[in-house]
Amino acid sequence: LAVFEFGTIAQATDSFSFNKKLGQGGFGTVYKGTLGNGQEIAVKRLSKSSGQGLHEFKNEVKLIAKLQHRNLVRLLGCCIHGDERMLVYEYMPNRSLDSFIFDQTRCRVLTWSKRFRIICGIARGLLYLHQDSRLRIIHRDLKTSNVLLDSEMNPKISDFGLARTFEGDQTEANTNRVVGTYGYMAPEYAIDGLFSVKSDVFSFGILLLEIISGRKNRGFYHVDQSGNLIEHAWRLWKESKPLDLANDFLADTGDLSELLQCIHVSLLCIQQHPEERPNMSSVVLMLGSHNELPSPKQPGFLFYKKPFEADCSSGNDRLSSRNEISLSLLEAR
Repeated sequence: LAVFEFGTIAQATDSFSFNKKLGQGGFGTVYKGTLGNGQEIAVKRLSKSSGQGLHEFKNEVKLIAKLQHRNLVRLLGCCIHGDERMLVYEYMPNRSLDSFIFDQTRCRVLTWSKRFRIICGIARGLLYLHQDSRLRIIHRDLKTSNVLLDSEMNPKISDFGLARTFEGDQTEANTNRVVGTYGYMAPEYAIDGLFSVKSDVFSFGILLLEIISGRKNRGFYHVDQSGNLIEHAWRLWKESKPLDLANDFLADTGDLSELLQCIHVSLLCIQQHPEERPNMSSVVLMLGSHNELPSPKQPGFLFYKKPFEADCSSGNDRLSSRNEISLSLLEAR
């Protein structure tokens, strides 16, 4: 892993110019930079005041440096200078997936064929993390804003600051400090702090629903119903109208059987009980075939007693015990 001089990074980003700023979160700020050889980079400058930012820095350096896959963002190096901690990545010119699918104008750039390719790429990247890399890695914060797009719209999973590794035969772990993003968390993780490869599978299922519908699970609104995107998708499935979930223009741009297959897979991924969800190996196979799939069971719905405005993965304080969690797990009615 390359170690960059502070001066090199400062020069590349025009001394961390506001005009070079790509985004900001609780752990720090991301800047676009250009090295002396013309190579474009993205620099994550971690917040000096964030203890979690330091943990994220160590985690990313430890994990991502050992990973190589076309659907994972590449960490080029790091910079340590006094109390400065920075991570240097390959630059993704099309930014993040959420900037397309939730934008009423830009969403039209992503035809169904492009969305399907993105879905399959994310699935392959997640399979690599869970099964094919030297480590078994649980991402714990898979969401549309953590999927970056290169110049050809190939997806790259990013942001491994919250990731955890499993060793040997370990299949699940428990934590009192639940981290991640509301709307993507599996029920057993949000409520009991239990995480495994199947909690990532749940997040992938939510991501699939969002890519297909162009709607966010968190903050979902439908004029005819309350609830969330999961409930909306399940209701349409039970009413034999699953394609109504799709973004209005998608039906005109792609293969309806492929679209239906993806909706079916998404519902299998968001089953309430982790043992009823497929693993990512099965998901990749299901996405690539038109074989008959098992019928999804009724998913568990996460209803929020009050809306959460804080994105937990951005470094804001998170719940530390079950008693503090202001949500309840309800069966679909």
